[in-house]
Amino acid sequence: MSGRTEGGAVECCRHRLALLPPALAMLPTPAFAHASDRGHVLLLPTGYYVTGGALAVAISFLVLALLPPDALGRFWRRHLPLIAFGDRLRTIVSLVSFAGFVFLIAAGLFGSRDPLSNPLPLVIWTLLWVGLAMLQGLLGDLWSWLNPWYGPWRIISRLIGREDEAQETRPPAWLGCWPAVFLFFAFAWFELIDPAPDDPARLAFAAGLYWLATFIAMLVFGYRGWSRSCEFLTVFFAMVARFALLERNEVERDEDGRLNLCWPGAKLLAAEPLPASGIAFLLLSLSSVSFDGLSKTFFWLGLFSINPLEYPGRTALIGIGSFGLVLTFVLLAAAFFLTVVLGQHLAASRHSFGQATGLLVWSIVPIALAYHVAHYLKALLVDGQYAIAALSDPFALGWNLFGTADMQIEAGVVAGADSAWWLWNLQAGIIIAGHMLAVLVAHGLAWRLHPVPSRAALSQLPLTVLMIAYTVFGLWLLATPTAG
Repeated sequence: MSGRTEGGAVECCRHRLALLPPALAMLPTPAFAHASDRGHVLLLPTGYYVTGGALAVAISFLVLALLPPDALGRFWRRHLPLIAFGDRLRTIVSLVSFAGFVFLIAAGLFGSRDPLSNPLPLVIWTLLWVGLAMLQGLLGDLWSWLNPWYGPWRIISRLIGREDEAQETRPPAWLGCWPAVFLFFAFAWFELIDPAPDDPARLAFAAGLYWLATFIAMLVFGYRGWSRSCEFLTVFFAMVARFALLERNEVERDEDGRLNLCWPGAKLLAAEPLPASGIAFLLLSLSSVSFDGLSKTFFWLGLFSINPLEYPGRTALIGIGSFGLVLTFVLLAAAFFLTVVLGQHLAASRHSFGQATGLLVWSIVPIALAYHVAHYLKALLVDGQYAIAALSDPFALGWNLFGTADMQIEAGVVAGADSAWWLWNLQAGIIIAGHMLAVLVAHGLAWRLHPVPSRAALSQLPLTVLMIAYTVFGLWLLATPTAG
C-alpha cells in the first residue's frame, strides 16, 4: 500500500513510457501503491524540465535581488482578519479525535491483518502523515485542534486541579527540541526502514504506546510545554503551518485567538531564530523524505551492488537503509551550514553563525513541504481511496458505515501514459514552486540580518546555489527508475 511492505506494483504504460521486462509483470507481487513505486522510465524530455527548474530558481533570486526590500516587506505583511474562536470547540474536536483514535487502535488490534483493508495503517500513513500535512501547509494549524491529546488533557487537568499550567513543571530549557528530533528520527526509521510498519497490530501497539507516553508527559510538563518542543508531530505540523494561508493571532489565553488570511510564507518571515535542536529537526524533516525517494533508485541500490530487478526486500536492507537515513541528514546539514558560512563571509556579517543559521533555516520549510506533497501525491491518490473504503468496514465484518465499503478503487489515476505525464508535470511544478518560494523567504530573512540590499543578496548567493542543486536533485528523483 505505502511501499513499506515488501513488494510493489509494476505500472504498465505506453507511448511515453519504456517498460521493464514483461516477465516482471507476471510476478505475484502485491499491487500496493506508493509515491516511490515506479516500475517504468519516463521518456519525457526530463533534461529540459531540470534545466528549466534550475533557471526558474536562479531567475527568482535575480529578480528579488533587484527589488526594494521595503516594498516587498510591506506587501508580504498584509493580512485580512477573519473570525475569532475560543477553547470550548477546540476541546470538543480533540475529544472526537481521541475517540476516533481509540477506534482505530481497536481496529488495528482486532481487525483485518491486510493493510489495505485495515483503516489504521491507511489513516496514519496516508490521511494523517500525507493528507493532513498538505492541509496544514494550506489552511494552517489544524493539528492543534485535531490532535488526540488536547481534549483528554483538558479534562484530566481540571479533575486533578492542575488546569493552570503555571502550576506544572516545564521541560528544562536546555532540552530544547531534542526529544522531538529523536522521536522524529524514530518515526522516520519505522516508516522507511522497519520491515513491517504497515502491520496493523504492530502499528496499533506502537501508536497506542506513544499516545500514552506523550499524555503522561503532558500531565507532568503541561500540554503547551511538552507539545511545542517535545511532541514531534506537533512540532512538525506547527512548522509546516507557518507556510499556510491562515494564521492565528493569540490573545489572552493560548487557546483563544483570531484567524487572519495572509500570503503563503508570510509567517516564516516573522519567525524567530531556531535553536540548534530546531535546526536539526527541520533539516531532518527534509532529508528523511529525500532519502525515501532515493532509497529505491537504481543509483542507490547500485552503490551497494544490489540488482534493482531482483529487489531483496526491506528486511535485507535494514543496515543500508539506516546508514542512508543518517547519511542524507548529515550531508544536507553540512551543505546548509557551509552555505550559511560562505554567505556570512561574502556579506561581511557581524551576526553569529547560530543566529544566521537559526533564522535562515526557516527557508527550508517551503522546500520540505513541496517535497512532502510531490513525493507522497501518488500514495494519497490511491491509498486515500482504500482508506475511505476501509473506514466503512474497520473490523472486516461486512459493515458499511459510510456507504463506501464497496467503492471501486480507481488505480488508473496514477497508471498509464497520460496519468504519468500529468502527474510528473504536477510533481515537478510543485518542487520548482517550493524552491522559488524558498528563495523569496530566504531573501526576506536575509534582509532582517543585512539591511543593506547588496549585502543581503550576497549573503544569499551560496544558499541559492544549494536550492538550485536541490531542485535538480528533486526533479531527478521523480524521473529516475526505482525498484521494489
